[in-house]
Amino acid sequence: MAMAKEFHITLKDHVFTPSEIVIPANTKVKLIIHNEDDTLEEFDSFDLNREKVLFPGRAGRIFIGPLPKGQYEYFGEYFPNSARGLVIVEAENAG
Repeated sequence: MAMAKEFHITLKDHVFTPSEIVIPANTKVKLIIHNEDDTLEEFDSFDLNREKVLFPGRAGRIFIGPLPKGQYEYFGEYFPNSARGLVIVEAENAG
């Protein structure tokens, strides 16, 4: 069985970097979110139907997909104005 492709996101100063990630459609992937802040945050996404507590100085893992082509928003529950991001799902073999 193939391992899920990993995508890394860093949370620092209450900002997700990169703020947009592109993943292939119809594929299960693993998001690894590194919380470099000294405060607790919660990764939240109504679009992805996921939430995950992110402890300070630790990494959280979330599996998403397989998803159809589209855009899926996520945010930090405690700092929603700055901690925002987008998962962009593109058709495989695009381009």
